[in-house]
Amino acid sequence: MNPSTLIGMVAGLAVLAVLASVLFWSAEDPTRFINLPGLAIVIGGTLAATFISFPLREVLRVFTLLGTVVRNEKLYTQQDIDELVRISRLWIDGKLPAVERELEHVRNPFLRSGVQLVIELNPEEDIMDFMEWRVARLRAREHAEAQLFRVMASFAPAFGMIGTLVGLINMMFLLGDGDMAVIGQQLSIALMTTFYGILLANLMFKPVAVKLERRTEQRIILMRMVMQGISMMCKKRSPSLMRETLKSFVASYEDEIRDVRPATPAARAKADRPQGAPDV
Repeated sequence: MNPSTLIGMVAGLAVLAVLASVLFWSAEDPTRFINLPGLAIVIGGTLAATFISFPLREVLRVFTLLGTVVRNEKLYTQQDIDELVRISRLWIDGKLPAVERELEHVRNPFLRSGVQLVIELNPEEDIMDFMEWRVARLRAREHAEAQLFRVMASFAPAFGMIGTLVGLINMMFLLGDGDMAVIGQQLSIALMTTFYGILLANLMFKPVAVKLERRTEQRIILMRMVMQGISMMCKKRSPSLMRETLKSFVASYEDEIRDVRPATPAARAKADRPQGAPDV
């Protein structure tokens, strides 16, 4: 499971547990905070509006996307760098059969198709255009997936307000009786649907959308890295230069503006010395 998702789920359950305990100890009747018709309005209305807004095939992917968020997905960045450098070295040496054999073991289809276009001697500009189109296609598809959850996050509070309005209308019929206890009870029940809508939107739908957007950004960075490697392969750049260039794509941005190693030469030498080595 994705560690950050696990932490978020545990923290969310902890918040709900604290909220439930507060309600249990502070309320005369904690069961009043359970409003099944209001919850049905929020969930049912959100699902209905989502089905109206999106094609069926996209809505049915909701559960698959939830699994993607929960799963600890690996990008195999270092493996892609090693494969690109190894294939580039073979390509520079003119070992085309070895390149083709190596290509059979490449797991990244984006990388595999790029290398295949290179060894078929296609112009670099055409290769970059094709790969750029694939990046744009992935961005558009995954943006639509994240947008689905953002739309659901906007629907849930709206249907919560609808449930509240229904409860308030029901409360209006009780105003003539003048029983403030009954009126207060009906008002609290009416407001519960808004609570449900806001909770679902901000504890489930929006976080999932943000998680999917971050996943897309990471995948695009990897694809850009592969594109840079393919471009350098077309120009037959040095494999060592390619390795360092590709590593910069995935390096933390602090490394570009701040040296995180010790400042003095002696301290740097001590930090670079293997653990257990004697001092000179």
